[in-house]
Amino acid sequence: MASSTDITSTINGPQTSIEYASRDELTALQTERMKNTLRHAYYNVPHYRRAFDEKGVHPDDFKELKDISLFPFTDKAVLRENYPFGMFAVQKHQIARIHASSGTTGRPTVVGYTRNDIENWSNLVARSLRAGGVRPGDRVQVTFGYGLFTGGLGLHYGVEKLGATAIPMSGGQTDKQLEIMRDFEPDAIVGTPSYMLNVLDRMRANGMDPRDSSIRVGIFGSEPWTEGMRKDLEDGFGIDATDIYGLSEVMGPGVAQECIETKDGLTVWEDHFYPEILDPETLEPVPDGELGELVITPITKEAFPVIRYRTHDLTRLLPGTARSMRRLDRISARNDDMIILRGVNCFPTQFEELITMDKNLRPRYQCVLTKRGRMDHLTLVVEHAPGRTPEEINYSQFNLRKLIKDRMGVTVDVDVVDQVDSGEGKAKRIVDNR
Repeated sequence: MASSTDITSTINGPQTSIEYASRDELTALQTERMKNTLRHAYYNVPHYRRAFDEKGVHPDDFKELKDISLFPFTDKAVLRENYPFGMFAVQKHQIARIHASSGTTGRPTVVGYTRNDIENWSNLVARSLRAGGVRPGDRVQVTFGYGLFTGGLGLHYGVEKLGATAIPMSGGQTDKQLEIMRDFEPDAIVGTPSYMLNVLDRMRANGMDPRDSSIRVGIFGSEPWTEGMRKDLEDGFGIDATDIYGLSEVMGPGVAQECIETKDGLTVWEDHFYPEILDPETLEPVPDGELGELVITPITKEAFPVIRYRTHDLTRLLPGTARSMRRLDRISARNDDMIILRGVNCFPTQFEELITMDKNLRPRYQCVLTKRGRMDHLTLVVEHAPGRTPEEINYSQFNLRKLIKDRMGVTVDVDVVDQVDSGEGKAKRIVDNR
């Protein structure tokens, strides 16, 4: 029987040369680590023993990577059913840290880390920061929230592991953020893209030119964002902006990172994670290059192994460019954020793409769902750019409504307003008042 520490010796190794490994080298490494992970989960997590047995599959049935399709999925419902510590695979004295989701949509999901997990996580975030343009010795302002959320501490430890200097501002306190940016002169900033737009607007409202700041690069994530929003942030701050991807249930930030050299999608750190893309309806694998739901299995976790986690993020797997590891196309939407209007499937990011085409509008918006009689109705509430005239606002309101009808085939109301409260962290894109 495998013990909870059998996996330990398989998860350490070079943190830089592996980024350029051949596909054969990566496949061999992933196969060995997946075998260990499946054994570790089966012998140390009661849920996985039951789930594997019910599906009639055993870790020894895994011979090559395609065999992962034999094994059951994990989703948030499974994690919540085993709240708080039922999915942990090590004894409690081996847990170095606990994180959890906010629980705003139900019981929180709780994850744990051994010291080895924390070390690997820190190395992966450091690798991500380096790929995104941060260098040892840089000062990095962290605007992700600290606490049970993985964003703040995950980035913080990665900054320090890289040999850079962390400025742990956490989320919110926008005027204080500006003061720190002015006085501490950070070289880089990390946070959610929607919050960084708030910072951009506050600087302008305070008579500051964002392009005069010391910031050279920004690494943004924790929510889907578009090329239009990237352009707003890069032009507004005069920086290079790249995307970072992660999930608390899988590890936290640092699962994948866009490389500053190419800005062409997120390199998945395949030495620690095995990605699959599945048809969202059939849950069958699709070839690389086709759109589907991202499913991830971390293959080096000790405290909290997760088998085939359904992310509900829609994307594609693409060949490597700046690194040899494969890339995720920009996360276009979440299939659990899908809005169905009169038989048409819509995602918030589709609206955002059209919003960013109009210089009078900002990519700060909410999709407000209501009922009109028996029918679902959507009002898109959008913030206008500062200093726009009533004529410009009226034109943009009419034009956006027409664009949505022409491009997406649905009729919605559009309400252009002075300000949309998108919050200090992740933007709340859907408000369901039905």
